[in-house]
Amino acid sequence: MAATLFPNDESPLGNILLIGRVPVIIIGVFAPPPAFRFDSRLEVLLPYTAVKGRLEGADSSLDVLTVRVADSVDTAVAERAVVGLITRRHGTKDFIVDNLDQWLKSVEGTSQTIWQLTSFVAAISLLVGGIGVMNMMLISATERTREIGLRMAVGARRIDIMLQFLIEAVTICTAGSILGVALALGIATVLGGPGSEFAMIISANAIVVACAVALWIGLIFGFLPARNASRLNPVDALSRD
Repeated sequence: MAATLFPNDESPLGNILLIGRVPVIIIGVFAPPPAFRFDSRLEVLLPYTAVKGRLEGADSSLDVLTVRVADSVDTAVAERAVVGLITRRHGTKDFIVDNLDQWLKSVEGTSQTIWQLTSFVAAISLLVGGIGVMNMMLISATERTREIGLRMAVGARRIDIMLQFLIEAVTICTAGSILGVALALGIATVLGGPGSEFAMIISANAIVVACAVALWIGLIFGFLPARNASRLNPVDALSRD
């Protein structure tokens, strides 16, 4: 609300705000609400006595009561105490209670399910991508049979041929991971740009893990083509068309 009423970085402290016909002095500004709150209504916090005496009137009643619990207090215990107090005052339980912890647990459960589903899709994608790299390297080894035979004939060892194909497979996978990271950073920049309500954050650890996984995919799925290429007989390889 402060940014809406004072858009030019002017400090709202000490200014007078009219609520209806009642002037109030601004003495503080709260931090922005958490990202999971979708209620965009402007909010002003006033003393209870001021609201009852000057705005709503002495006969008015409260529709919503928000209770903030200290970090050291169990929310379930606090909820029971508040429910008991209000029930005794009303003589009956004529209200409903929403505990934010229950909502957060539901969100955490949903997030966990989404994470598991995303991990499963990512694993399938890595498997399919690895098989694609392996097939490509197998085709490459078949098409370069004479080249492999020629290299072995002039002194290249089997380990040299194997390392060549492994390096090629790792290079392909690493290049793909770099392109993927660049694409993800671009999408995050667009979606989390100015005016967005959500910040898209990609940690450095996630980037390192992505590149490391790509490297291992190249090593694992490039091993079979590299081994097959290194086991070619130079004479047979040179005699093939």
